[in-house]
Amino acid sequence: CQLLARELEWELLDSGALYRLVGLAARHHGVELDDQEALVVLAAHLDVQFVAREDDNVQIILEGEELMVKRLINEMGSGDAVEAYGKAAVIGMGGEIEHASAVIHTLRFGNHYREAVSATSYLSFTNKRGAPGTSIQIPMMHKLDEGARSHYITLEMHVPDAPAADEIVVALGASNGGRAHPRIGNRYQDIKDLEAEAAAK
Repeated sequence: CQLLARELEWELLDSGALYRLVGLAARHHGVELDDQEALVVLAAHLDVQFVAREDDNVQIILEGEELMVKRLINEMGSGDAVEAYGKAAVIGMGGEIEHASAVIHTLRFGNHYREAVSATSYLSFTNKRGAPGTSIQIPMMHKLDEGARSHYITLEMHVPDAPAADEIVVALGASNGGRAHPRIGNRYQDIKDLEAEAAAK
């Protein structure tokens, strides 16, 4: 669709993004998703901007705010509440995994999230190619300690109608704690034990 619109010099309206934006706005304003009348009013007054960028991508701004990091932190309560974090990107079947990688494997993307939650560890990730509704997995780790096994968590989800063939789904994951009842041992003690075993040989 994007290639055709560019060829014809048409403006492209992403209707799929509009559906998801209405859902996000409903959650933000406490509107129930089965309240059709309230959703119609919300959609009619939806404050959303699709801003064209020089790289031919579109930046979406809902109610004056950029999406993703700020909204995720609002859901968590604060950046300090985030203990584990991660990221993922899924490209539709019309693209290449490299396209998904190009979106999330840049410091302009990762550093924004890392700084917002005062993290020092790297953002664990997945990038894949899939059809609409494909499973999206976000592997997470402790934001300050890559070796904290208690915070090795995988968040899994799917978006029923995405990614379309020419879409990329980008997702961030966050957790306010580790796994329930972690008990698989201390990674740093394992390192010491392995070093001691190697030295004894």
